[in-house]
Amino acid sequence: MLMMKLFVLLGVIHAFLSVALGAFGAHGLQGKMEQKYLDIWETGVRYEMYHALGLIVIGIISGSIKTSALLNWSGWLMFIGIILFSGSLYILCLTKISVLGAITPIGGVAFLAAWVLLGTAAVKWM
Repeated sequence: MLMMKLFVLLGVIHAFLSVALGAFGAHGLQGKMEQKYLDIWETGVRYEMYHALGLIVIGIISGSIKTSALLNWSGWLMFIGIILFSGSLYILCLTKISVLGAITPIGGVAFLAAWVLLGTAAVKWM
């Protein structure tokens, strides 16, 4: 029950942040940043929202399945992916430190692993 609540809460927080950061990018950064970086910012926002929703789904499914290591790992990898993928893109846009782009794929791999684990847990549950 604790993991269910935690992943739903983390998902809701990141959905909120995604909307707030999307609005900030569209209104606060417009004209202050090159279009290339605005596009990168938008990618970070979009992926944060997708995976915020994924966290909420994991939390809801966790309420239906007995404790599942697959779901727990999936949730934590999705959360870590948001931090590494979207977070590195936001920082890259604000600082233009291009070496941060090397962190982004690690977050992408965390996303991929999270979805595989979620799918595996769902198939086992069915």
